Amino acid sequence: MFSCEAWLRLIQQHVGTRACGPRPCKRLIRCYDCSSFSSFDASCRREMRSNAHAHMSQRTMGDNGRKSLMESANSERPSFGGSRTRRYLGYTIVLGSLCSTVLWAVYELGKPEQDQFGRSIEDELSPLPVLQQYLQRMWHSLHYYQKMLEEPLTTKLLPDVLCPPYIQPPYTLVLEMRDILVHPDWTYQTGWRFKKRPGVDHFLRQCSKHFEIIVYTAEQGMTAFPILDALDPNGYIRYRLVRGATQLLDGQHIKNLNHLNRNLRRVIVVDWDRRAVPLHPDNIFAITRWVGNDDDVQLFDLAAFLELIAEHKMDDVREVLHYYRQFEDPIEQFKENQRKLLELKQEKPDSAAKALK
Repeated sequence: MFSCEAWLRLIQQHVGTRACGPRPCKRLIRCYDCSSFSSFDASCRREMRSNAHAHMSQRTMGDNGRKSLMESANSERPSFGGSRTRRYLGYTIVLGSLCSTVLWAVYELGKPEQDQFGRSIEDELSPLPVLQQYLQRMWHSLHYYQKMLEEPLTTKLLPDVLCPPYIQPPYTLVLEMRDILVHPDWTYQTGWRFKKRPGVDHFLRQCSKHFEIIVYTAEQGMTAFPILDALDPNGYIRYRLVRGATQLLDGQHIKNLNHLNRNLRRVIVVDWDRRAVPLHPDNIFAITRWVGNDDDVQLFDLAAFLELIAEHKMDDVREVLHYYRQFEDPIEQFKENQRKLLELKQEKPDSAAKALK
């Protein structure tokens, strides 16, 4: 059996002495009782195990802390892997497609014209360098297409007037479609739709007796044609002119009556916008814009006004239209003039009867 001193040396080798720790009691060291020694030995062993467990827990906590710090640093570090590569690849594809499109446009729009045998036809740009030739031809082509979009496709929007024995109406009536014949209306249930103006059927039927009816609008054909098909099943409207027949002036589509191929002395334009015919202000009869109200009766009054012009067989309608230009609401002024004329007609028979007496 080891002595107490031998056990103390063995413990010091495994644990080590601590400068700040309590020193063993001399009375306990010099005690040679077995029970006292066994209790001391058990306490030393417990102290060794607790120190070892504390050391291992600290080491584990340190490892876990280092791992968490490394994971957070990795998560905060920006990814320079697949996402950036895919982004660069997308930019490269877009840029390559754009460059290919530009090169194709330069080649297609800038190449010289060819004859029936496929040989290039020389022009005024042929002596120039090849790149300059293609660029200038492309510029001329783009300018040509721009003029096609801005100007009417032809100088004659309507065919020539009919010759006898065919019947040609003596006057031409040019109507705007939007807010004259129909009005766009939107609801949650139906979405966008066009509302028919009250009196349209009567108006077209009456005017077709003396007028060649034409719808001339700045709407697209894909919008106007289905509406006019439903609006005029009887075919009172003879011709339909849409945006392609207008002229672009200062950013606005106008109606150039010079391309209408009709005698302007017998042309009446009915529109709510006076700026629609800026080149021929004496040919427009501007009425109030219809906003979709159901109590509107302007088309009935307009039909009476046009029928009166046709009955008087006026040679130049611009004189009458020029007079009504000064009024904000020419239909109301026409009704007022008709009322005054009726009063005069009623006064004349009374004065004649008084003279006979």
